[in-house]
Amino acid sequence: MVTRRIRRQMGEREPILVVSDGHSVPFSKGLLGQSLTATGLDPEKAYRVGMQVEARLRQLGMLRVPVSMLPDLVSQVVEEQAGSLYYDRYLTWHELSYSQRPVIILVGGGTGVGKSTLASQLANRLGLVRIISTDTIRQVMRAFFSPTLMPAIHYSSFESDLAMQMPLQEEADPVLLGFAEQVKLLNVGAQAVVDRAVQEGQRMVLEGVHLVPGFIPSCADARALILPLVVAVRDEGLHRGHFVVRERETDGRRPVERYLENFGNIRKIQDFILERSQSEGTLVIENHDIDEAVGLAVDALYELIEEKQEGDEGRGA
Repeated sequence: MVTRRIRRQMGEREPILVVSDGHSVPFSKGLLGQSLTATGLDPEKAYRVGMQVEARLRQLGMLRVPVSMLPDLVSQVVEEQAGSLYYDRYLTWHELSYSQRPVIILVGGGTGVGKSTLASQLANRLGLVRIISTDTIRQVMRAFFSPTLMPAIHYSSFESDLAMQMPLQEEADPVLLGFAEQVKLLNVGAQAVVDRAVQEGQRMVLEGVHLVPGFIPSCADARALILPLVVAVRDEGLHRGHFVVRERETDGRRPVERYLENFGNIRKIQDFILERSQSEGTLVIENHDIDEAVGLAVDALYELIEEKQEGDEGRGA
């Protein structure tokens, strides 16, 4: 009954099945196309490659495809349709997918620059299902530590000066001091998340304003692929516009007035993060176009993978 319905939906064509150990699942050009975006291919071109793979299988009369044969066919079509760069990336990502090597992308940047959007788009491109925000870590910590015991975590990053309770020297900036205190506290939780991900060989994106170069989690495991990057919007007008758009997208749950009232502090914190990025040599991605920004992040990840592979070969790993 189910088989007949599937055939009607496919125009009476026999479905292509991918077979492994006596079990089979229907081949999906859509899922294949989505997985190919991990190479940096744009979704439209990746879907076209998926369609071409399906057409090639039907031309060959292969309606039951051993799962072991599919990567070779896909890589051949990728090279023909997209070129050697994406062919190499497909093989690299395919091999990485079967390893237990942890992949962790740390997305930092000031409030309202598009960190969450880039993180979700990047995770979607790479097929990563785990995205964690430092805001979530902060919320968990708030449940355990009262405002009296740990005041810094009970304020927004751009209002962290309100947590400063001790007298400050005249030249001290309470906004940056409060923010730095919040960053140090939250990175204890962020480090625990990264350590667990590395231990379990997970792939994830961790994003948040508190991932500041020089403070962010580190890892002694040479196998771990950890890519830190910072998202920025240096243009003030464009930065303000992000808050207007965000208010509309959240149906007013994040009102623009609150952010614009604190815009000076938000910009000050972004300047601090960018200074730290320059000092630490951390990649900064200008978010003028989200598709371009995601593409730059994917490129940076493959550069890191290549560096790690060369390092492994040098160590004889």
